[in-house]
Amino acid sequence: MGDGIGRYRGTESRLAQWLRRRPRRTAADIENDREKSLLAVAAAGMPIAPAAYPVGYRCSCERIGCPTPARHPVSFAWQTQSTTDRAQIERWARNQPEANFITATGMVHDVLDVPLPAGRAALERLLAEGVEVGPVAVSGAGDDRPEDEGRMLFFTATRGTPEDEDEWWPCELDCHPETMDEHPGLRWHCRGSYVLVPPSRLPGDEDSRPVLSWLRGPEHARPEPLSLLEALTDACARHAAAQAEQGTPTPHEPAWPLSR
Repeated sequence: MGDGIGRYRGTESRLAQWLRRRPRRTAADIENDREKSLLAVAAAGMPIAPAAYPVGYRCSCERIGCPTPARHPVSFAWQTQSTTDRAQIERWARNQPEANFITATGMVHDVLDVPLPAGRAALERLLAEGVEVGPVAVSGAGDDRPEDEGRMLFFTATRGTPEDEDEWWPCELDCHPETMDEHPGLRWHCRGSYVLVPPSRLPGDEDSRPVLSWLRGPEHARPEPLSLLEALTDACARHAAAQAEQGTPTPHEPAWPLSR
């Protein structure tokens, strides 16, 4: 799914068309695929746990002014609760049919999270250069949603825990290896963070179709994050510069995890 993207002539057009016009699916189709998709994430070794879900334009947690509606775990113990156990995931999926799911990062994988236009440009460059790209998910784009509000998530191997503990950085708000000035728009989800996994829904999705879906599935091998970082940071810088030149404000959502 997307293996050949970026390798042949016409790549940009095909990728842009996919992002703009993903096929419509019925609620029954989504429900049938949901458990299979979650199990595929777990089979790839990425631990998952239940998350909140949208109730109209609100979050199921019912917290007034929830800063990350339908994007946060249900339990405060999400890091220890996250699992790849098939039986447990099947129970969660069947007993909580509306729940979104998160995967805890920094255990076996990290996620590089960038604005969709920057991610699309970087993905085309990486694949054209023959760089191995792992799973990629697209969030909040397509149909009637502005492209600039979307995000692209690149799933990579984790940096692990270096011998010098000062060399790793916890994930807080917009995560970064050095500074956000050097890496505008990039969120590096690593130790202590999480991201939603497909299929997930966000508030306002009245037709119940997910707004987070795989462009490249979880079965792809996860690359080292540094092999993608240059292309991603370059694309983010160009995207930020283009927005500044046009006088377009950069959309910014609260990142996770946040205290609840």
